[in-house]
Amino acid sequence: MNQTLLYLYRTFTFSVRIVKLCQFLDDKPGVARTLAQQLLRSGTSIGANVKEAQAAQSKADFISKLMIALKESRETRYWLRLLIASEIVPQEKISQLQSEAEELTKILGAIIISTKSTT
Repeated sequence: MNQTLLYLYRTFTFSVRIVKLCQFLDDKPGVARTLAQQLLRSGTSIGANVKEAQAAQSKADFISKLMIALKESRETRYWLRLLIASEIVPQEKISQLQSEAEELTKILGAIIISTKSTT
């Protein structure tokens, strides 16, 4: 599997896991539902923007789409941290999701830097 397909697969798989977590949170009363909506938007947006970047019309467009994905991955990491800190979800339940969010953030950052440095 080439690198592009691997990133698309990873971001899609990540989105599926986010959807499942948000379904779990949606069954809880109160603030968990509100946080689930925020997490669902940012967590699924990562893969959508990576997919959009694959059809970019230019290098600048490619970078722009990946920058959006990077911002969304950072936001997703925030919401996951908040769920743990506010004791809505135990850390052990989402630690793998946190790790994947961290890795995706690093990968996206590296791709952006690499793309910017090529002519």
